Amino acid sequence: MRQLRIAVLNAAHRDENTTRNFRRELDASLAEFDATDGTVPDDFDYDGAVVTGSRASVYWDDDWMQPVKAWVGEAIDRGVPFLGVCWGHQLLADVLGGTVADMGVYEVGYSEIEHTDDSRLFDGIDDTFLAFTSHSDEVAELPPGAEPLAENEYSNHGFRNDRVFGVQFHPEYDTKTARELVHRKELSDERRETILDEITEENYQRACEAKLVFENFLEFVRETKRVDAAADASASVGRSD
Repeated sequence: MRQLRIAVLNAAHRDENTTRNFRRELDASLAEFDATDGTVPDDFDYDGAVVTGSRASVYWDDDWMQPVKAWVGEAIDRGVPFLGVCWGHQLLADVLGGTVADMGVYEVGYSEIEHTDDSRLFDGIDDTFLAFTSHSDEVAELPPGAEPLAENEYSNHGFRNDRVFGVQFHPEYDTKTARELVHRKELSDERRETILDEITEENYQRACEAKLVFENFLEFVRETKRVDAAADASASVGRSD
């Protein structure tokens, strides 16, 4: 079976860590696009798509976001499966009619999260799991018809709407990415040191369980392709009768 072809909309403002992390975690043929230039695919000939995190807020009126939202919306309408991570999670919710808002606090560091549904995306992940987080915006209102998948005391951390999945946490982060992010954030010295002290190899290994969302998403994409192929074959037979 050929490798899945996945479009990656990278909204991380050319952050090399983001590129490295998603290339490592997505076992597929990746077509990468710099979303912050407003660059999107020319077509929709992809098995699935992934939207990364960003330092931006979904509700900002930045010019580059408009073509990204437009392409994502049409791709969803065409049945392309999506996975959004952090900002990507919020963008997908926004495109689908949900509400993204400033939550008034900043969640950063390793956090415990509970997944609340028997979702395909969380297969093999404990009901309560550890993951790295970094966000001050949240999906305050899920899109119509979406089901919540994960949460903690800060916010929703996952949802599904048909073929669209979003997770607020960062399953792709390694310790290098986490440390560099914490150093460039505006934090008190005490809070910064507390968070840095938690970025250990032990916590990273515990958080690796959350990386299964990538494997599970790609398996979902494969399942979707088989379903679509069977439907096309059935329709073809019907037309020939």
